[in-house]
Amino acid sequence: MLELKNIRFDVREGTEDIGIIRDVSFTIPDNKFVVVTGPNGGGKSTLARLIAGIEKPTEGRILLDGVDITDKSITDRARMGISYAMQQPVRFKGIQVLDLLRLASGKGTRVTVAEACQYLSRVGLCAKDYIMREVNASLSGGELKRIEIATVLARGTKLSVFDEPEAGIDLWSFQNLIEVFEQMRDSIKDSSILIISHQERILEIADEIIVVADGKIDRMGPREEILPSLIGTTSAVGVCVPLGGKPAAVPQVPTDENGNPIPKSQAKGGEI
Repeated sequence: MLELKNIRFDVREGTEDIGIIRDVSFTIPDNKFVVVTGPNGGGKSTLARLIAGIEKPTEGRILLDGVDITDKSITDRARMGISYAMQQPVRFKGIQVLDLLRLASGKGTRVTVAEACQYLSRVGLCAKDYIMREVNASLSGGELKRIEIATVLARGTKLSVFDEPEAGIDLWSFQNLIEVFEQMRDSIKDSSILIISHQERILEIADEIIVVADGKIDRMGPREEILPSLIGTTSAVGVCVPLGGKPAAVPQVPTDENGNPIPKSQAKGGEI
């Protein structure tokens, strides 16, 4: 279980401290698939970096299974069971996919080629085509994303954090990522998954949704309660935006007589 208690994060700008995260508190229990969403610039990715240990909070505490990890390094947190997948996966010239999976697992050569192939297959990659490839510029953004997810699967940690996994990939790769996350959602046990995203397809498979805006929690709760109010806003876009592309038009959302969004289940034909 992950707990954030009264987290604040400031950055220095000139002679002033600018509040990026402002008194944020929430808990992510085990066996939960949680999505953090909200407007761009609201502090979502900063929260992910704070959890991973890339940034340190100005105030507040972070606990993992009751242990205070606020001052722990990225390496210490990884050893304690936190995996972090960045928006833009790192390329490792000279390192093959097999080597990367073995390093990620922490088991080294005890991970057999057959086991490594199983991780790649789970993310929709043909193992024989990728197992000996270098993790370099020859791989597309979508391929790198799936290889990075395979490394997270190989680690099998208590908490897996994904920062906007859909960023910079094509629509076909995005559809495959959704399938991977659905499988992860169905198979999590004694662990949790936290995804930073504003993609409606990812929000639809969450157990809980946390909306962050202006560095604060705007609202949070079960998907059934939170998602209907997000459909059609910038916090829940309906399609993946390719790298360098333009966002799709915001869809029209049915509303009741008071102007409130109508949940999908109540909309005409069951769709919005």
